[in-house]
Amino acid sequence: MIKYKRILLKLSGEALMGADAYGISTDVLNSYARQIKEVTDLGVEVGIVIGGGNIFRGLKGCSMGFDRVKGDQMGMLATVINSLALQSAIEGIGGKARVLTATKMEPVGELYSKDKAIQVLSEGNACIIAGGTGNPFFTTDTASALRAVEINANILLKGTRVDGVYSADPEKDPSAHRFESITFTEAYDKKLKIMDLTAFTLCSENNLPILVFDMNTPGNLKKAVFGDKVGTLVKN
Repeated sequence: MIKYKRILLKLSGEALMGADAYGISTDVLNSYARQIKEVTDLGVEVGIVIGGGNIFRGLKGCSMGFDRVKGDQMGMLATVINSLALQSAIEGIGGKARVLTATKMEPVGELYSKDKAIQVLSEGNACIIAGGTGNPFFTTDTASALRAVEINANILLKGTRVDGVYSADPEKDPSAHRFESITFTEAYDKKLKIMDLTAFTLCSENNLPILVFDMNTPGNLKKAVFGDKVGTLVKN
């Protein structure tokens, strides 16, 4: 039985690189598209926010001499590129997807609003929300938390390359263990880096649980929406 009927899926831009050092891996992109179509076909309403770190990151722009605002705007455009790629991949296998953008970008995408997003979801489309929050100084983690709260998602699913939240970096510390579940307060006290503090606080204050899971293992997204044991659940 489906546990989460409306989700916000946060995907990492870096994860889209796969084994490459830059850009978009078609293997990873197509795997994500298949998993997303699999759950939308079951009637799950899927909102999606993708990062842009595989193409450009605003903070990196600062180190290159760009103004922070301009750098963040360039990063927002990188998320639009990723969003269009994912839309194309979903549609290429017979799925339905629409891209909404935080700032006006017609005809690239339609301008985001809560009502528009909910309409798109109700029509059976994956709703890909691009361009971050539309403002500099906010991460795509914060954008995903904001959009999840706005569209009344049941849960924020943070799809990553690791299978949950660990007490320490498992690649560096062999004694590190994975949490099956943890509270927001415990995660904060332990200084676990799950999302940036703005996003984390937004989720906690709005009682929105976060599930951190390995999106690179096919079938995990379906397991997540059914409430099967996968990843780490963060809740109040």
